[in-house]
Amino acid sequence: MSIPSSSSMNLALLWTQGDWVTRTTALVLLLMSVATWAVILIKSWDLWRHKRLASRTDQFWHSASLAEGLDQLGHADSPFRQLAVQGKEAKKHHEQSDNELHSSLGISDWIHMNLRSSLDGSQARLQSGLAILASIGSTAPFVGLFGTVWGIYHALMGISSAGSASIDKVAGPIGEALVMTALGLAVAIPAVLGYNFLLRGNKRVNQRMQRFAHDLHAWLVTGSRVQPASAGR
Repeated sequence: MSIPSSSSMNLALLWTQGDWVTRTTALVLLLMSVATWAVILIKSWDLWRHKRLASRTDQFWHSASLAEGLDQLGHADSPFRQLAVQGKEAKKHHEQSDNELHSSLGISDWIHMNLRSSLDGSQARLQSGLAILASIGSTAPFVGLFGTVWGIYHALMGISSAGSASIDKVAGPIGEALVMTALGLAVAIPAVLGYNFLLRGNKRVNQRMQRFAHDLHAWLVTGSRVQPASAGR
């Protein structure tokens, strides 16, 4: 009894012997893999950049003026700079527009509302793309399983029409079909790991943004930053 060589059970043979359903499933998995790694690389770069920007907030509080502090926070796309600019503009607008409807709000509530709006927008941009990883991580195994089931069915139909069911005739086509399950897992595992990594990193950045927004709110309202609690307490 001859055993199929490993070269006969490869992706190229799976592609050439499969029908249009098998090929479409393989292409879907390929697109999922490309999308997964694209999101992981792009969002990892964004996360690294946001961490660098977060480390510059301490320099903001040691600046001699607000204009100098804004320069310390980076370019206009920095969420920390956007918070500072939004807070400054909110305070200026409230002081110059006493006769408008929002004047019924205290300056603390008005600044808090504007900072919250800027914070929500930055957090939404930071979380963008994670839904793609979550969707791919949860669906890719089932896409691969569908390819396996269809491949096995296709192989059994071919064996049935050939009238031969020996082990050397069955092992090759069935083994090639099972590759689809492995491909589904190969796509899903990086998506799940990337999602968890980015989620943890985004959580830390969000905490830094919320802390900065809290200190910024206190400074704009009272003129002084909230001092952290002493280590002895």
